[in-house]
Amino acid sequence: MAGEPRTKYAMAFFDGQNLFQHAMKAFGHFHPNYDPKKLHAMVCAKMGWTPNLVRFYTGVPAYARDPMWTGYWGNRVLAMKRAGIHVTTRPLRYHEEELTVDGVTKTVFVPQEKGVDIRIALDLVSCALAGQFDVAVIYSQDQDLGEAAREVREISKKLDREIIVACAFPFGPNASVKRGIDKTDWIRIEEADYNTCLDPYDYRPKKPVS
Repeated sequence: MAGEPRTKYAMAFFDGQNLFQHAMKAFGHFHPNYDPKKLHAMVCAKMGWTPNLVRFYTGVPAYARDPMWTGYWGNRVLAMKRAGIHVTTRPLRYHEEELTVDGVTKTVFVPQEKGVDIRIALDLVSCALAGQFDVAVIYSQDQDLGEAAREVREISKKLDREIIVACAFPFGPNASVKRGIDKTDWIRIEEADYNTCLDPYDYRPKKPVS
């Protein structure tokens, strides 16, 4: 394999909802309050990498389902794009489930992201082929991305160039999942480090979304 580059450029791939759910369980944060650029810069500083493009992916609810979160993500996506983050959104889909509490059964609508993991996987592979990074840092614990990580490792062999695929994830005693994505290098994000990368801005709409 060809010699390693002196500077390793690291591209971030954020599964926004997946990271939020795991940070909520591990650290008790009840909204996606992390700053993707700060978090990626912190991880890269610890690993000795140079951060380049940040890509962010998230599902967004329809206004009819949840006007507050629709407005929140509208404001947040605009702010991220202005900060130079490449943002991809997908509409949330819903399926019915029956929930029984204290003997009472009711129907609830559970949101699901459709297409986010596929889009991340496709971008991982295409960006690797284009030579856009030396390191791909995936901010997600979705094991479905393991196949894409394996494919990038094969691309690395074919190009005779080292390409690292890492998985950065919240880690602590309350974390519900304490492992990263298979076929990646794991980077554990401790609560103290996560808390240095919060976004203090309140993106909730100041008035009803029209």
